[in-house]
Amino acid sequence: MKKTNLVITITAAYLLCQIIADVTAVKMVSLFGLAVPAAVFIYALTFTIRDVAHKQLGKKATVHLIITAGIVNVLMALYFMFTVALKPAGFWGNQEAYAMIIGVVPRVVTASILAEVASELIDTEIYQRWIERFPNAPQWSRVLVSNGISLPIDSVIFVGIAFFGTMPINALISVMVGQIIVKAVITIISIPMIYLVPTKKVYVEDELAD
Repeated sequence: MKKTNLVITITAAYLLCQIIADVTAVKMVSLFGLAVPAAVFIYALTFTIRDVAHKQLGKKATVHLIITAGIVNVLMALYFMFTVALKPAGFWGNQEAYAMIIGVVPRVVTASILAEVASELIDTEIYQRWIERFPNAPQWSRVLVSNGISLPIDSVIFVGIAFFGTMPINALISVMVGQIIVKAVITIISIPMIYLVPTKKVYVEDELAD
């Protein structure tokens, strides 16, 4: 029962962060002089939560979780498009504002899915290779190494697809850099999360046996 509850908690936390990030990414905010999507704060947590899932569930289950999150985001975007297309009630005067915000989400979701699948599958592979190569290395090193490579990849893909053409190139690059910096800081802060769950004792052997 405890194992089941843990799996549900990890899965729910990962999907929650993914969905909230896709919706809030439409707003750009200023943080210490850096322009970043509002989603950056919660989305950065998904990389460490992914590492937590990998530690407890193994590589195969984590890949399945990443793909499932992508499917969930697609379904969310499709439903948003459906609701925007519906005729509003006569007394409801917020259709334009609703479409302006929610209508942007499908592009953001597309960018998010491509960035998520690419970067987090890379993160998963690096994490796995690291623990196979250095099984006695500190657990925090797994997070830093895997996230240190996948975060920049995610930021470049996401910002490039989601916002290209909506702002000058210099601003686009600035947003990419801002995202990488903020995500790196949040990754460091979230490292203790990796110690919250026990290691699945046999998953390394299971992966090596495939």
